[in-house]
Amino acid sequence: MPQPDPAARTLAPETVSAAPRPAANLRPRDAATLIVLDRRGRGAPKVLMGRRNARLAFMPGKFVFPGGRIELGDRAMPVVGALPDYAEGALARRITRPPHHLGRTLALAAIRETYEETGLLFGTTEYGAPETVPTGWEAFHGHGVLPDLEALHFVARAITPPKRVRRFDTRFFAVDRSAVAAEEPGRVAEDTEFTELAWVRLDAARKLDLPTITRIVLDELEAQIAVDFAPHRPIPFHFERYGRREREIL
Repeated sequence: MPQPDPAARTLAPETVSAAPRPAANLRPRDAATLIVLDRRGRGAPKVLMGRRNARLAFMPGKFVFPGGRIELGDRAMPVVGALPDYAEGALARRITRPPHHLGRTLALAAIRETYEETGLLFGTTEYGAPETVPTGWEAFHGHGVLPDLEALHFVARAITPPKRVRRFDTRFFAVDRSAVAAEEPGRVAEDTEFTELAWVRLDAARKLDLPTITRIVLDELEAQIAVDFAPHRPIPFHFERYGRREREIL
């Protein structure tokens, strides 16, 4: 059995909770998720799913896409390429005074979090790494990888309903497995955020132990794959209002 990478992100004490208390008025934190697709061959596309550690306070034991909240360094990391105009526009809608470079920062957060949880570095080695990188991006410098935002597709936005132990305003991006520029093994272990990684077809993914929103986004993803992520496709926004689930188009 492979030994865990010492650099792998292990569970912090404050993330472990036997009986987390929900917060009625907790403000959602900006977060981003990366849906990694494998569309090689003639079969149905596969998606990368990770099982969250059962000792985590938020969604313990559930299968989810890799991702997490924005960190300070995500605002300063150099990139190659830019998000498509349709994505930048949709990411700024339904937000009062959106911060400068919001879409860029969210996309980088999704890429960094995916590396931390899976060991996959998305981007290109064609230009080499910059001389310096912000905190959290050291591995990209070491492998000579620059994130390539042009490879990402904006799929959906969703806000965790009220009265949850954690709340996130999450943007879901998709990227093809062919955009992996480097990989570090040993990121998944018994004491890390993900205890298991699995490449599964969409129909098989729906049978896993999923959060409700992950199941919903899988349906949205399948519809967008069918049109090959065309720029004119609708980008859904899922949230809860007065106790009812809502779906709007950004």
